[in-house]
Amino acid sequence: MIDFTANRTMMVDTQIRPSDVTKFPIIDAMLTIKREAFVPETKRGVAYAEENVDLGGGRIMLEPRTLAKMLDALNITQDELVLDIGCGLGYSSAVIARMCDAVIAVEEDHDMAVKAETALTEQGIDNVAVIEGVLSEGAAKHGPYDVIILQGSVEQIPQNLLDQLKDSGRIGTIFANGALGTVRIGYKIDGQISWRMAFNANAPLLPGFGKDKGFSL
Repeated sequence: MIDFTANRTMMVDTQIRPSDVTKFPIIDAMLTIKREAFVPETKRGVAYAEENVDLGGGRIMLEPRTLAKMLDALNITQDELVLDIGCGLGYSSAVIARMCDAVIAVEEDHDMAVKAETALTEQGIDNVAVIEGVLSEGAAKHGPYDVIILQGSVEQIPQNLLDQLKDSGRIGTIFANGALGTVRIGYKIDGQISWRMAFNANAPLLPGFGKDKGFSL
């Protein structure tokens, strides 16, 4: 029998705190949200491992350290509206929901969207709305957003998604760069995004966020 409560504490003590993530809302959320409730049943044994968890279909749940450091850099506050792109089975949205006013979680895989909604309901998390739709299109009708976070890597971000970010808002994602991806935080000022490097991390490319391949003979 796996002691998931002990695993959660160990995750925070060995992966999160040593990564210089000390903000109480992040620590509290990651100690509280049951990560094992948001992975396929066959993956529950590795839910707290120091690695991305395979959700199937080329999608993953970000390793705890990567998600925590992204949230630390984004500095989400209790009164903010957050857009979570590629929520998978809902873990990232559940964590963020404890830190903000509300989360709009976008997932284009039908089965994942249904399971995310079910898991969030079962865990009593009522300030997340799961929207089934194309990831790269975001959810403009529910915005604009104080924060946008993407649960995977990108080569480029469509302008229509950047337009959904409020002025003075922040966006965080992993930019794919060969074997070593880079997490960058974008700050929207006077309609323009200014990007700053945060740390290195890796994740599969999210559908719809690859560079357009030019036509060639």
